[in-house]
Amino acid sequence: MSVWLRPLREALDAASGPVTFFFRDDDAGWRDDRLMALLDRFAERAVPIDLAAIPLDMTPALAGALLERADRQPLGLHQHGYAHVSHETQGRKCEFGPARPAAAQVADIGDGRRRLLDLVGSALEPVFTPPWNRCTADTGAALVELGIDVLSRDRTAVALDVEGLRELPIQVDWFAKRKGVPLGRAAVGEQLAARAAEPAPLGVMLHHAEMDTEDLTAMSELLDVVCAHERARCLSMAAVVQKTTLEYAS
Repeated sequence: MSVWLRPLREALDAASGPVTFFFRDDDAGWRDDRLMALLDRFAERAVPIDLAAIPLDMTPALAGALLERADRQPLGLHQHGYAHVSHETQGRKCEFGPARPAAAQVADIGDGRRRLLDLVGSALEPVFTPPWNRCTADTGAALVELGIDVLSRDRTAVALDVEGLRELPIQVDWFAKRKGVPLGRAAVGEQLAARAAEPAPLGVMLHHAEMDTEDLTAMSELLDVVCAHERARCLSMAAVVQKTTLEYAS
């Protein structure tokens, strides 16, 4: 086992119950070659992966390839913003931030949803991941209005508390940085171990367009550890939401 994953293995060994993992890969529509290479790693192990697709960058060819793959590997598809562009003139990047009026947000999200439905039909799940994991309460209201009931950002985002909207944040960023400097593989391994000791589902955020051969090898190592450990289980985002809803109801 790779040294960088030793803390995770130890955390799983110490876990009192099952640790749920899910994997969200952002920016489907960019670098299709790298996307397919990543999907191959998941397909080889039959591990679910959820793709956040950019409506204006998705093509019929890519949509067809993903639908074909969905017939032979566990693959979820949901909406990733609209054009993946920032509209903020200052501060951090955000496509659906304070600079966007509520009506403009509804229009963009609605048009993006229609575009994706035209491409993948019922395979599109009612989940929304905003670019840069940032959005406003107006975004949450727009999602509910448009029939999208799950929002996925990261663990640092303050919950919107919008009625009818469930939130499923990711816990670990594969390309995590501190003050703009990549943390490195060992630090990501430590983060995985720390999050595995917490009750929240352990979502891992990927960006296939940035993943090189070394990243793919490391991802394979992570998947092998998770698949082999008796206390780890990998679910799709839809399955995690359903499980969480049932547990809350009980």
